[in-house]
Amino acid sequence: MMAHSANISTTLNASDHAPNLAGLSQSGHTTVAVFLGIILVLGCVNNLLVLLLFVCFKEIRTPLNMILLNISLSDLSVCVFGTPFSFAASIYRRWLIGHKGCKWYGFANSLFGIVSLISLSLLSYERYATVLKSTKADSTNYKKAWVYIAFSWFYSLVWTLPPLFGWSKYGPEGYGTTCSVIWHLRSPNNASYIICLFLFCLILPVLLMAYCYGRIIQAIRGVGKINQMTAQTREHRILLMVISMVTFYLLCWLPYGTVALIGTFGNADLITPTCSVIPSILAKSSTVINPVIYVIMNKQIYKECKHRNQVTQPKQSLLMFILHMSFHLLPIPSHTLLFPSHSKSNKSIEIYCKC
Repeated sequence: MMAHSANISTTLNASDHAPNLAGLSQSGHTTVAVFLGIILVLGCVNNLLVLLLFVCFKEIRTPLNMILLNISLSDLSVCVFGTPFSFAASIYRRWLIGHKGCKWYGFANSLFGIVSLISLSLLSYERYATVLKSTKADSTNYKKAWVYIAFSWFYSLVWTLPPLFGWSKYGPEGYGTTCSVIWHLRSPNNASYIICLFLFCLILPVLLMAYCYGRIIQAIRGVGKINQMTAQTREHRILLMVISMVTFYLLCWLPYGTVALIGTFGNADLITPTCSVIPSILAKSSTVINPVIYVIMNKQIYKECKHRNQVTQPKQSLLMFILHMSFHLLPIPSHTLLFPSHSKSNKSIEIYCKC
């Protein structure tokens, strides 16, 4: 399979199209196309719904929520500038937009994906800072939010531009209908980049999220000693939400990173076409999951939009109907933990725990 990638890369350098691939069967390509089509549609719908909510309901345009908007924009960018090309390639069983298109696809998807990952970790840190460090959440000060957003894009560019200038490179991956960093190259140049990318763009954000949410749960337990009547129920619900967020994060991205490491340092023969395609699909599925967990299923956003809808226009009523159906039908826990109050210390923690 890795040999196929090498052959495809050589062919793309010489022509505009990759050849038909034997690494994945016709039914395999069809299955991949179906999943990518579903991800494309749901990703666009979910993230466009988030954008419409922010346009129609000014009450939710708080500084912290701008980070969520940044995540949604980067996820939507993946759906618009990436997924359609891999979807079409899976239908035709070959890469369709040439070597330059392959490099663009690899760069753009890496850029937007890392922006989302870093934004999620920064969001966890801001929640942690608000609760544990008694940082006041000023609803009129957008400076910190813009700093976070700018940092997420700058950080992502730092790690996605190097392959365009010689530190590793972008090219076909797996079965040849998607492009990314060429994991299988066994050179020191490529290996050093893969290690840095894995550590600083996957492991570090995961550790930051785990630490921040772990400290928040500890704080909730401390408050529970004061108010034991509701503490246990709140703690269980918050714990379930945190586990859901971290689990989905790892489920979407850890398999992709693991396959990349095996392809770079391990036995490449272990990476079958199926083993290469599943992590890629899981990574793209984050564009569907993120807006559901962080925005659509958020109880505070739902309540604020519902309150605003009492005196709203027809287009907002339609949005509220969609949000209402999503909020009540999707089995994902939602809590105001996602959006801190403007209070400090224990009072802030109590509002974070409110369900």
